[in-house]
Amino acid sequence: MRIEKRLQDSRAMMYLSPLLALLLTLVSGALLFALLGRPPLGSLYTFFIAPISDLYGLSELAVKVTPLLLCAIGLTLCFKAKIWNIGAEGQFVFGALIGGAVTLQLADSEGFWVLPVIIASGALAGLVWAGIAALLLTRFNANEILTTIMLNYIAVNLLLWGVHGPLKDPEGLNFPESALFASQTLLPVLFEDYRVSIAIFIALFMLVVIWVVLTRTLLGFQLRVMGENHNAARFAGFNGKKLIWLLLLFSGAMAGIAAISETNGPVGQLIPTLSLGYGYAAIIVVFMGRMHPLGILLASCLLGLTYLGGEMAQIDQGLPKSITGLFQGMLLFYLLACDLLISYRLVPGSNPTIKEYKV
Repeated sequence: MRIEKRLQDSRAMMYLSPLLALLLTLVSGALLFALLGRPPLGSLYTFFIAPISDLYGLSELAVKVTPLLLCAIGLTLCFKAKIWNIGAEGQFVFGALIGGAVTLQLADSEGFWVLPVIIASGALAGLVWAGIAALLLTRFNANEILTTIMLNYIAVNLLLWGVHGPLKDPEGLNFPESALFASQTLLPVLFEDYRVSIAIFIALFMLVVIWVVLTRTLLGFQLRVMGENHNAARFAGFNGKKLIWLLLLFSGAMAGIAAISETNGPVGQLIPTLSLGYGYAAIIVVFMGRMHPLGILLASCLLGLTYLGGEMAQIDQGLPKSITGLFQGMLLFYLLACDLLISYRLVPGSNPTIKEYKV
C-alpha cells in the first residue's frame, strides 16, 4: 500500500473521518478493557450507554456539555481564521478565579444585578487573559500557540495561590478551597433535583450567534478568507490585527462564561481541581465538529459523555480516573490520523521507482 495525493480534498472523508475515528476508538477501547481483564462489550456499555440511560444521566450530560460548548464556540472562530488559541483552559481558570472572587464579595448582596455582574466578571477576566496573547502576537509577533499554552500554567498557579491564600475559606478546616457561594449568586437550575442550569441556554444561544456570524455576515467572510490565506486577507484590505484581537478576546470571554457556568453552577465554590480539562477537550470538539455549529454540538455531547463514562468506569469497573483522558486522547489521535485521508488516499502497490536521468 502507498499514500497518494488526491487531486482535490475528499468532501466525503471530511465528514466520515470523525465517524471512523470514533469507530476506531471504540475498537481500541474494547481491546484495552480486554487487556485489563474487563468484559469489552460490557465495559463499553458502562462507559458510553449506562451514564445516559435515565433522565438524571441526561441532565448530567448537559452539565458537562455546557462548559465544553462555550469554550468550543470561542475556539471555533479563532480556528476558522487559523488563529491557534490553545489557551481556553487558562482563560477558563482565570475567569473562574476572578469570577469567584467577585462572587465572594457579593455574598451579602441582593438584587437582579448580582448574577449579570458575576457573569460579566468571568467573561471580562477570560477576555483579559486572552488579550495578553493577542498583545504578544500583534505587537511582538510571538507565536500564539506557545504564549497561550504558557498562560494556561500561569492561570492554574494563580488559582492555586488564591485557594491556598486570600480566597481560602477561614472556616474550612484549612482545606484549599473557598467558602461555598451564597444561594443568590448561583445560576438558577432548570429543574429541581437536577444540576443543569440556565447556562445551557446561554451556550445554545451563542451557538446560534456564531452560525449567523459565519454564514450571514462580512465578518464570517473575512474569517474564511483569513483562514485560507493571511496574505490574501491583507491584500483584500482586511485589518488582520483587529481581527486577531476580536477573535482572541471573544474566545477568552466565552471561556470565562464557561468558568462561571461551573463555579456558580454545579461546583458552587472555588477548588484547586476546578477544571476537568474543558479548555483542552474543547479543541477536540472543534476539530471533530468540523467547525460547524451543529457538529460542535454533537461533538460536545460525545466529549461530555467521556467525562460521565470515566466516572462510571471508576465506580463500576474500579478503573483509574485517567481512563477519561485516555479515551479523549485516542479519539484525537485517530481523528488526526483519519484526517490524512481527506487530502490523501491509500492505493495498492509499492512506491514507484525513482529514475535518474543524466543531462
